[in-house]
Amino acid sequence: MKPHVAVRGRLAVAAQKAYYEDTAGEFDAWHLKTSDEHHSALLWIDFLFPPHMVASVLDVGAGTGRTVQFFRHRGRSVTGVEPSSAQIAQARKKGIPPGHIVQADGRALPFADGSFDAVCEFGVLHHVEQPQRVIAEMLRVARKAVFISDSNRFGQGHLISKLAKLALCNSGLWRVAELTLTRGKGYHFSERDGIFYSFSVYDHLEQVARAAEHVWLLPVTKGNGRLWCRPLLTHGHVLLCAFKKGFAPPLGMQMS
Repeated sequence: MKPHVAVRGRLAVAAQKAYYEDTAGEFDAWHLKTSDEHHSALLWIDFLFPPHMVASVLDVGAGTGRTVQFFRHRGRSVTGVEPSSAQIAQARKKGIPPGHIVQADGRALPFADGSFDAVCEFGVLHHVEQPQRVIAEMLRVARKAVFISDSNRFGQGHLISKLAKLALCNSGLWRVAELTLTRGKGYHFSERDGIFYSFSVYDHLEQVARAAEHVWLLPVTKGNGRLWCRPLLTHGHVLLCAFKKGFAPPLGMQMS
């Protein structure tokens, strides 16, 4: 990695951490809705994979504890990992006991290989410059499955925009286009979301598939468009479910 790229990455990480520390008190009001895509993903996971299949869960980027709270109330053993101490403090205020959320970085999870039945993340990866590092750690720590609920740039915008993004990615020019669009930063910023990167779950499908026996892709938002291109070009948010060898659901549960 070039020195100036490494410096830019460290500055972005520091800025994002400071953002979450400063906005922790507003986080729930800004981001958590009972009808949003992450709640939909949680409901799908809970419905499709009952506790006898997935008893222990690690949530990477736990924030103020939404996922930890959700799975605790459904009788699962759940641990969260969150780098922001202010976010963890907000989780404590919501009644999540000490120790249920560990302060740590998703790029270096402080757990042994296969420590949890499943490892999940909800809207975290599009805030990370090198999400493949977090995904690698998630795959390492998961014994049975990995669940990724996150953005899909190819399902956002008008059809021409979607096809243009797909063409740029397939030609290897997307990174150049993003650097041009962001004037060399490589990331975007919004008051309600802090630093974020253009991201698609599909960017890392090959990485996940190498470590998994089966991979499902489930749309968790209302989409539009023709059935033949679902969910790649129709849904701006996707839930990826990856199962390690020997832990895929029974054949009768698999989707075509």
